[in-house]
Amino acid sequence: MTADVNKTDGPGGARGGGPEVIKAIPVRHPLRYVSALIALGTLVAIVYAFAQSDKINWGALPDYFFNDRILDGVVETMKLTILAMVIGVVLGVLLAVMRLSKNPVTSSIAWFYIWFFRGTPVLVQLFVWFNLGLVFEYVNLGPFYKDQWSDFMTPMLTALLGLGLNEAAYMAEICRAGLLSVDEGQTEASHALGMSHSKTLRRIVIPQSMRVIVPPTGNEVINMLKTTSLVSAVQYLDLFRVTQQIGERSTATVEMYFLAAAWYLVMTSILSVGQYYVERYYAKGSTRSLPPTPVQRLKAALIPSRNLSGGLR
Repeated sequence: MTADVNKTDGPGGARGGGPEVIKAIPVRHPLRYVSALIALGTLVAIVYAFAQSDKINWGALPDYFFNDRILDGVVETMKLTILAMVIGVVLGVLLAVMRLSKNPVTSSIAWFYIWFFRGTPVLVQLFVWFNLGLVFEYVNLGPFYKDQWSDFMTPMLTALLGLGLNEAAYMAEICRAGLLSVDEGQTEASHALGMSHSKTLRRIVIPQSMRVIVPPTGNEVINMLKTTSLVSAVQYLDLFRVTQQIGERSTATVEMYFLAAAWYLVMTSILSVGQYYVERYYAKGSTRSLPPTPVQRLKAALIPSRNLSGGLR
């Protein structure tokens, strides 16, 4: 910003002996407006190109948006997301503790697991689980269970193993970073008070590490929701698989892909709101003031606040 200092007269350096009056002039940024116009024009052009296309039947979207099969696919996608994340979080915490263990065997096993599952694509892992019937004809657990592999490894089980075990590798690193963020002095103090290692983890370390673990975990949940679209390759009837089938039968292939994208946006938006409130809850004690909720921001934008002099600001 530039400043325009008014000339003054008198021995005091200002009229009437007061301080100099400085008028601040904001620096102009014309390129901001140019870039905003370019971005807005590009967006309008893209929307217009799709809206004017006579090869897209936009009426198919509202017709199928609440179709029973589509809603079943949405439910299956959410169910798979939750179950896979539960497997990933539970196994990830266990792997993180194993990775930090002083036992070299335990630590090496956890390291190898993380290295393998993070280093191979999820789709490859799904196909491996789905086609293991070519290697093992039967699943034999002695007197408890025995069946053919093709009957045992259902699309649901394939999806859970492929997504859950892969997610555990990423959650292990997230949990390990959270555990390491807690000062070692607190662990030493708890041990000095006679607390066992497991009790120290449950009561001291893990609660404090949650503010570090929760934000990336929320991102992993949203990423898992989108990754579930890969399970259509192993015949699991999730949202993407259902929209594919409807698109093939109704010859509205592109329209069904747009519909699937719309539903994914709806679900990720709901999860993002939930993530915000969870992060806000665990931010207590680490920040001076909690960030405002969306409702509070809306009220602040719509209802003008009063300044100290009683006027409207």
